[in-house]
Amino acid sequence: MKHYFSEDSSVETVNARMGEGTSPRMAEVMACLVKHLHAFAKEIHLTQGEWERGVDFLTKTGQICSGERQEFILLSDVLGFSMLVDAINNRRPAGATENTVFGPFHVEDAPIRAMGETISLDGKGEPCLFEGRVIDLHGTPIEGACVDVWSDNADGFYDVQQPGIQPKWNNRGRFYTGKDGVYAFRGIKPTSYPIPDDGPVGKMLAQMGRHPYRPAHMHFLVTAPGFQRLVTHTFVGDDSYLESDAVFGVKQTLIAPFERLEGEDTLWRSPFDFVLTPV
Repeated sequence: MKHYFSEDSSVETVNARMGEGTSPRMAEVMACLVKHLHAFAKEIHLTQGEWERGVDFLTKTGQICSGERQEFILLSDVLGFSMLVDAINNRRPAGATENTVFGPFHVEDAPIRAMGETISLDGKGEPCLFEGRVIDLHGTPIEGACVDVWSDNADGFYDVQQPGIQPKWNNRGRFYTGKDGVYAFRGIKPTSYPIPDDGPVGKMLAQMGRHPYRPAHMHFLVTAPGFQRLVTHTFVGDDSYLESDAVFGVKQTLIAPFERLEGEDTLWRSPFDFVLTPV
């Protein structure tokens, strides 16, 4: 049977052209993409002008990408798609610490620091003690877990965004747990900051009446032999952007306490335990 294109048969016609040598997964993904893409255009009665503006938007999104900037990932983030993919691929049992988006500012091989050491090298911000345990689902401490941490500085920038201004490895470090599973380090109480909004994605957010801000958070990458890798944040509980995070990264279980310490050089304490899932 020959398949010629029509509005009614658009999906069937396009998917019928799939070659016989196509891998099963490629065929499944592309057939589903075509089905939903065509359904989208039909449901909203997409105009020719809107289609042209969409192509122009995607073109400009690609043009602004570089080795230091990935505007397509930013687009995925602000549409909640990154978080959806993360959730699908990191389903965990009750009690395990939840994943959230990795973000673009992680740097491999951060310095290994002594337990309790500070990661803040620029002297800015309100000092904060981060501490807790890395445990399994039964509450047993995990020895040898690597707790890799990073955050912005008091001005809302990561060190890689300000080379030559911030010290290298500012607000970064790796800590290895002992038999008690305890981790502890000193940083600063994080501050909220805007995602890059000077490109096509930022303009799209403005047209949607949305702000570009992320609530204050500390990044954690926790790994241990025999356990699933955990990519997560802890969020400052009184941040005004918790319910409107530009990239939808907040989960209620990741909102951490930040306790004010009176009469101490360290102004804040944030306790949080990480519960890992076996592989």
